[in-house]
Amino acid sequence: MLNLNHKKLEVWKESIELVKVIYNITANFPKSELFGLSSQLRRAGVSIASNIAEGCSRKFSIERKRFFEISRSSLVEIDTQLEISLQLNYVKNGELEILSESINKLFAKLSNLILKTN
Repeated sequence: MLNLNHKKLEVWKESIELVKVIYNITANFPKSELFGLSSQLRRAGVSIASNIAEGCSRKFSIERKRFFEISRSSLVEIDTQLEISLQLNYVKNGELEILSESINKLFAKLSNLILKTN
């Protein structure tokens, strides 16, 4: 494994934690969602961490910023997909309360990272 700077960022570490939570939550989804909502949530979660990492490896700030924006957009996708999951009764409100707090913190950190990128 590469020892790169993005692995030292709190925002990257928190995005990895989010992926783990998403995988745990979607493990309980109906099997009919294996290639649907479950897959979408997992891919969006992985996208957050991956785009932070890729952005950090870019030479120019405009490129870094774009990858961080994509990462934040994936987080917004997760928010919508979790709302759909709640409406379909795949998750319960209580399960999402803790997750909601971490999503909001991660959104704020990504937004701050985007603003600071120059």
